[in-house]
Amino acid sequence: MGREGLQPTLRSHAGAAIMARDHHCPAATDGEIAAINLESARRGAWARFTHDARRPGLAETVVDHERLAAQFLGDLEALDRLDTLASQFSGVDDTSRAALVQAEVASAVHRFDDARGHLARAALLGGPGEALERHSLTIDQACGVKLDAVLAARRRLARASGRCEDLVPLGAVLADLEHFAEANAAYHQAFESYDRLSPFPLAWICFQLGMLWGEVVPVPDPDLAAMWYRRAIAYLPGHVKARVHLAEVYESQGRTSEAEALLLPVLSSGDPEVRWRLADVLIAQERYEEAEAQVDAARDGFEDLLGRHLLAFADHAAEFYAGSGNDRRRALELARVNVTNRPTRRAVQQELAIASELAAAPPAPIPGEER
Repeated sequence: MGREGLQPTLRSHAGAAIMARDHHCPAATDGEIAAINLESARRGAWARFTHDARRPGLAETVVDHERLAAQFLGDLEALDRLDTLASQFSGVDDTSRAALVQAEVASAVHRFDDARGHLARAALLGGPGEALERHSLTIDQACGVKLDAVLAARRRLARASGRCEDLVPLGAVLADLEHFAEANAAYHQAFESYDRLSPFPLAWICFQLGMLWGEVVPVPDPDLAAMWYRRAIAYLPGHVKARVHLAEVYESQGRTSEAEALLLPVLSSGDPEVRWRLADVLIAQERYEEAEAQVDAARDGFEDLLGRHLLAFADHAAEFYAGSGNDRRRALELARVNVTNRPTRRAVQQELAIASELAAAPPAPIPGEER
């Protein structure tokens, strides 16, 4: 993400000073500085990779940096760079390392069948068992399959390491299986046991807690969700998804000016969901002409992403077209693509809801028919 997306106004919603005084919140490097450092490290790793692609651990480091840029800062061009990396690395390395990198990249853009194929090849090439297991668990969990076995393995890994890298995925699979209190406990354990200074894992945990209480539990608690989203933003002011989700909460509560203020600084991120949610806020404010421009920009952004990474964005694009995008047929088409790729309970529910809305909608008028 360009630095223009990290304006000083980000800090106005971060509450960093309050966070620093709250003993329940682990200390971390300033989020804006961490984002700058990530970009510098990302560029440096790419330069070294270009010079010596087979250097031990280097390709994996580039993947880590690019995934952070995409996940937190809305830099979705990182997904294209990941594809480039996987292609280049496989061209110069024929070991299990390259196959594992290809598996991770394919999984990051939701090409799960491809990812499984790469994992199988990595296993044949003697890839390390722990890495193979972790990648396989990630794929199964993302696809909503073998969740009981995934849960057992996640519990084992979390008990053995006590690290947030294992506790957060454990919390996520517990939430998928509707063990909400245990999921909350796993996230809190991850939060309270974290003893390093990077704000990225802490923002990740806070965001997961926001999602748990705002979208996953049967009866959401928007105030509790908002608290965790605010904490995520406090740790990482450029956290695009946290800003989007907090803006949704504020918009639902009629706090449209605050929602707009959250979204404007990250318009340059390249994530079309920012413009989509801003359009909803503008509609709520009856600023219809401005909203229409944002809907058009969001539509263009989603279609561009769908053309490059269909499986990674089918679910969010389906939600957009079912709502502000105002094209339920396109929404249903995308929801079905998503269910075919990853038949999770959430994906199936989305498809059924869109199909039901489409069936209940009045038929389109016949051209020339009298009204």
